[in-house]
Order: sequence, then C-alpha cells, then structure tokens
Amino acid sequence: MSLLLILIIPILTAGAVLLCKTDEQVKWTALAGSLAQLGVSVALYFLFVRERAITGQESLILFEERYPLLSDAGIFLHVGADGITVGMILLTSFVLAAGVLASWNIVYRVKEFFLLLLLLALGAFGFFISQNLFLLFFFLELSVIPKFLLISIWGSGKKEYSANKLALMLMGGSALILTGILLLYFNGGRTFEIHSLSRVVFSDRLQQVVFALLFVGFGVFTALFPFHTWVPDGHSSAPTAGSMFLAGISMKLGGFGCLKIAMYLLPEGALYFSHIIIVLSVIGILYGALATMMQKDLKYINAYSSVSHVAFSLLGMGMLTQTAITGAVMQMISHGVMTALFFAVIGMVYERTHTRMIQEMSGLMKTMPFIATVFFISGLCSLGLPGFSGFVSEMTVLTGSWEKDSVFHRTVTIAAAASLVVTAVYILRATTKIMMGPPQLPGENAVTDANTKERSAAILLTAGIVWIGLFPAWLTALIKPDVQQIMKRIAGL
Repeated sequence: MSLLLILIIPILTAGAVLLCKTDEQVKWTALAGSLAQLGVSVALYFLFVRERAITGQESLILFEERYPLLSDAGIFLHVGADGITVGMILLTSFVLAAGVLASWNIVYRVKEFFLLLLLLALGAFGFFISQNLFLLFFFLELSVIPKFLLISIWGSGKKEYSANKLALMLMGGSALILTGILLLYFNGGRTFEIHSLSRVVFSDRLQQVVFALLFVGFGVFTALFPFHTWVPDGHSSAPTAGSMFLAGISMKLGGFGCLKIAMYLLPEGALYFSHIIIVLSVIGILYGALATMMQKDLKYINAYSSVSHVAFSLLGMGMLTQTAITGAVMQMISHGVMTALFFAVIGMVYERTHTRMIQEMSGLMKTMPFIATVFFISGLCSLGLPGFSGFVSEMTVLTGSWEKDSVFHRTVTIAAAASLVVTAVYILRATTKIMMGPPQLPGENAVTDANTKERSAAILLTAGIVWIGLFPAWLTALIKPDVQQIMKRIAGL
C-alpha cells in the first residue's frame, strides 16, 4: 500500500470541492472524500498488522517511500508508518468524517469552510507520516493556517481575538521547533532524515538545549502548562468542526512531536528534564480540572478539561516507563475521540437552544433524548467510567507512574489521580443541570433531536470510545513495539 494515498485523497477531495457548483455538492463531495480516507486508514491498520507479522520485526517503519525534493539540502518527501503513526491516522480519519457530518448545517461560505477543513486534515496526515523533519515542519505549519481562518470567519464570540491569540502562540511554538530542527540539522551531518539523526551521538549539552526547544515548542501545541492559554479561547470561539479538530487532532500533533521527535531523538534530554515535565504536567492536570469547575459555558468546560486530560499524556511521557508512555499514547487517541464527540454534541445543543450557558438550560432529555444520551456518554468517558476509553488510558498512565517507587513519583501520581474526583464533580453537575429536571427553555417543545447526519457523527465517535474501552488490547499491541523502541534508547544511556 502506498502511504501517499493518505495525502492524495484529501488533495483530490479539496480539488473536487473547488469544482462543485452548489453547497449541497460541496458537502457530499467532502463527505465522500472523508469516508474514502476513513476506509483507507482502516485498511492501512490491517495491512500494517499483517506486514509487521510477516517481517517479524515489530519496531520497523513500514510502507516507506522516499522521493528527492532538495536532496542536496537533505530535504526528501519521505513517508512511513509505525504503530503510533497508524493509531494517529485512524484517529484523524474518524474525526474528519465526524467533523464533516457535524458541519452539515453550515450555510455561510460553504465551499471555503470544507476546503479549509480538508487542508487542516491534510496537514495532520502529512505530519504523522513524515520521516523527514523539514517535511514534518511544513505539514505542521500547514495545519495552523486553516485553524486561524476557521475561527476568524466561522467562529463566535471573541473570534478575532481568539484566532489571533491561537496563531501567535502556535507560531511562537513553531519558532522554537524550527530552531531545534536546525540545530539538529547542522550538528547531525546536515540531514533532516529522522532515521539518520537517530544514529547520531549528540553531546549531552546539545541534547538538553535542543530537547528543551522541541519539547516546549511542541508543548505549546499540546497545551503544556503554562503555554495552554490559547486553548480555552480558541476552542470556545471555533465552529463545531473547528473545535473537534483543535482538541481532537491539533493538540495531538504536539503530543506526537514531544514523544516521537524530542524524546526519541534526544533521550538524554528527556532524562534531564523528566522531573520538570512531570511537575508541569501535574500542575496542568489539577489546574485544568479546578478551572473547569468554575466555568458556566459548555465549550469552556470542555476546553479547560482538555488541558487537564492532555496533561495526562505529558505526565506519562515524563515518567519514562513503558507502561506510562503506552498510556500516554492511548490517552492521546482516547482524548481525541472523546473531546471531538463532546464538542460535536455541544454544537448540536447550541444550534437548537442558541446558548451554551449551563444556567440557561434544563431538562433537555425530554426533547432531545439522543443528544442527551451522547452527552452523558462523552461526559462519563471524560470522568473515567470503566468501559470507556478514558478509563483504560488514564489508568494505564497512573499505573505506569506508580511503577516509579520514589516519594516524588508516588506523590505526583496521587495528586494526578485526585483530579479524577474533581472531573466527576463538574461532569455530573453539568449533565444533571442541563439534561435532567423540568424543561426550562423558552419554546422547548419546538426543540428537535439530532438529525441523521448528526446521529451518524455521534455514533461513529461513540463506537471508537466504546471499542477502545472494552477491547484496548488491539491498541496496546499496535503501539507497544514502538514504545519499547523509545525505552531502549532511554535505557541505553
């Protein structure tokens, strides 16, 4: 299978969207392209598992393709996939298809909206499969521009402020990443190839400096405390599909970069800064949970809770144990599906009630039983109910963290686990107030439940949450060999 299909399908779909003459044609074309991408991603998973079994070397990069672009400068169109990459591609495909379905009611500049959505997906796909740091950085930047436009044009509230804040902070993170990449390039034999750089023995001092640049740079994208402040404003102002992508996919670009670039290429730097990463992660977990308790707007609740949830991924990375890092990857995928579902259902509620304020809604279960059910599912997944993906991922992180038997590591693990109690408080309080009790919306009898497109989006994402929650073995088997490869590099120091 050619991995370039992962890039070609969104490019062809975007081209077809440009040729559409009506809004309805645009939507169906975007949906067809997203479903084709989902089909190819699922096929990639099965082919990857089969190929890995045939080769017998589980940590190999498979389906590699390499074409020169500026070979004298070390720039190649070099793509490939390992287990973590395949997991991220599946996540992106699910969120893309659900985002298109959830955006069916868009009426303003429809063609431009879906075109930007496809470009955002293209940036994410390209980032995950890139095996050349220059190419990886190019796709990372490609994913920033659509975010700015989606918020500033189709957003709500303080959309111009939020879009500018998001763009400035992400560009600041990109500047740090680019500096780190260039330092690797000039000190690693003038190559951007990840595999070649992994064989270079960098000095301890250089590793520490470059690791700090890369981890903080990618950390901005994944809401590393205290560089998280763009998240609440960006998520709350973005349109529904934009919020789904920002939290579900874009924040995972940062987590993927922290793990697969910073930690993999610079293991000495990971060891040196591990305690700082752990402290910042636990602060992010507790701060995000406590800040969420104070919110009255549904989007701000999901945005601040995302800061807390993604910090679990960073905590797992900082612990530097195989179990914790496995949990970190599982948490990235789980949170991507869960938060996309939560933002989708919040968008459904807002379209019908024209408010996101908790105190202005009550008793929606009576008039929107399907939407209310999905709201409950996403909330219960967020608070870590067994049977959903949130439980297995966060428990894996905490279990891996507890493996470190020092007082420091045990203390921060307990502190992180305490956040689950706070999460239960704000989730149960919000769902009880909004969904239960007598209806308290003007004209509540005219409020309708989810339509077919919205139901399809919700079912698609709910299936992912339940499948990971009930049968996590397929995911751990997918990512375990690549986590072991990272651990070997760290243990070899």
